[in-house]
Amino acid sequence: MALSHRVERIAEQVREELSQMLATEVSDPGVGLVTLTRVKVTADLSLARVYWTALGDAKERQATAKALNRTVPYLRHLLSQRLTLRRAPEIKFQFDESVAAQDRIEQIIQELHTERAEHPELDALVNPPPPETSAPSPDAPLATDAAEPRNDDDSK
Repeated sequence: MALSHRVERIAEQVREELSQMLATEVSDPGVGLVTLTRVKVTADLSLARVYWTALGDAKERQATAKALNRTVPYLRHLLSQRLTLRRAPEIKFQFDESVAAQDRIEQIIQELHTERAEHPELDALVNPPPPETSAPSPDAPLATDAAEPRNDDDSK
């Protein structure tokens, strides 16, 4: 258990350090504005999978991926200086598909809300009104009145 906590802590440290390096020390114009979403480090600390995302279309994403892969040796060198490990983990950049999937789900939900607003008659099909029930008579006991009788001796 302590080993996994250490691996998680190192993964977070790698993410923070790489984010700072990409923002301040990498001068490759192809990198652009990249967001590192998470880092997964193997148990033996030999490999760090760095998940990233960036704005733009597929062509820009490919250019960014190439630029990131060009910077790997430099980033690993800087990482070895900043981390207190015997060996710096190898860095492998992977585009984070989960962010794109979340955006697509959000877009579908927004489309459904728009369609529902445009066609209120569909709302009745999806959410039929509850069946009408007769109102309880004023003399009928409430559910709270039908509860077990209270014993006043318990309150002492």
